[in-house]
Amino acid sequence: MADVVTSPTTTREAVLAAAKRMLAEGLVEGTSGNISGRLPDGLVCLTPSSVPYDTMTLDDLVVVDLDGTVVEGERSPTTEKDLHLAALRRYPELGAVIHTHAVYATMFALAHEPIPAVIEEVVVYVGGDVPCCEYKGTGSADLGEEVANHLADRGAALLANHGLVTCGANPDKALHNAALVERTAKIIWGARAMGATIHPLPEKVNTDMAGVYRYVRDNP
Repeated sequence: MADVVTSPTTTREAVLAAAKRMLAEGLVEGTSGNISGRLPDGLVCLTPSSVPYDTMTLDDLVVVDLDGTVVEGERSPTTEKDLHLAALRRYPELGAVIHTHAVYATMFALAHEPIPAVIEEVVVYVGGDVPCCEYKGTGSADLGEEVANHLADRGAALLANHGLVTCGANPDKALHNAALVERTAKIIWGARAMGATIHPLPEKVNTDMAGVYRYVRDNP
């Protein structure tokens, strides 16, 4: 008999705090990007559409079921709700999803180029190279499914011509992954600007550390 995964959960307060940190850390500007968190009752808390993070309050957040039906809140949920819900429906071990427009990661997304996991911590926290999804329309169910496909064994994926998505057991961990991927993209960009050769990690290191990622993800 297969083990039953107990899904990690979070709070509305944690979603709001992560949204404000996302802005403060320069991962988004204005009202771009969005965050979701799985609540203890099985519902999902989402940031709203078109509300600035610096003025956002708990009352602005929107609660939906896993099909996207609004059950609490006066505002419209983010237009990217399908991106969040597709991942949370498919992977019960995840508790939060974050979409950012981080500058250096988005450079790779524009080039449709994966961000290589050439730093050990990327493999530990993200599982390996950050893949780039095929282009799908913003806010579409197709984009949600495309992203979910790429998050099966990764904590991050690039949205072609768009930005970055990360996931984790809670908003803090998903935000940590976003900051880590952005920092890694910046380091790789800088090394290439120097004309340096980017050397991959040894395959055994990749395999062993990817196993650490998988274990932590499956045991939130």
